[in-house]
Amino acid sequence: MIKVAAFVLVAVLTGYGFHVLAQGRIDVRPALTPIASSSSNGVSFTWFYDTTLHTVYVCRAGQGIGDTLECKAKTALQ
Repeated sequence: MIKVAAFVLVAVLTGYGFHVLAQGRIDVRPALTPIASSSSNGVSFTWFYDTTLHTVYVCRAGQGIGDTLECKAKTALQ
């Protein structure tokens, strides 16, 4: 009886061990995917798509050194 109980316990623990190892996956998708870019008169625009939030971002950069990079969410896609 003890041998059967020990065998069942080892089988259950082995199954649980395989289950725990199978759950440890890492998602390595890029956060933002570049879509397109354009520039005109020294101002550059770039569009990015966020695959997790289904949102399109547009970023604007000016031609001057002091100009900052501005990124804003444009729209959420369904």
